[in-house]
Amino acid sequence: MKQFTYTIQDTVGIHARPAGLLAKKASEFSSKITLIKENKRADTRRIMMLMSLGIKCGDVVTVQVEGEDECFASEQIEKYLIENKF
Repeated sequence: MKQFTYTIQDTVGIHARPAGLLAKKASEFSSKITLIKENKRADTRRIMMLMSLGIKCGDVVTVQVEGEDECFASEQIEKYLIENKF
């Protein structure tokens, strides 16, 4: 399992549009990618679960990646979050 933390930069946090973009990106990998805020967890492929975390600007989230392509997926998801200023 790979894991990293990320501080949300988007001024409105993770709402419908960014949740959809993240779900689409996560579906490119075979690994399970989970977003964690405090004690709540969400599968990144499920938009409504992501939105239910109530992630706002400045929140620190943990991203866990587990599966066959976890190294590559972890690197790509982290890069995607940074480049798109999530």
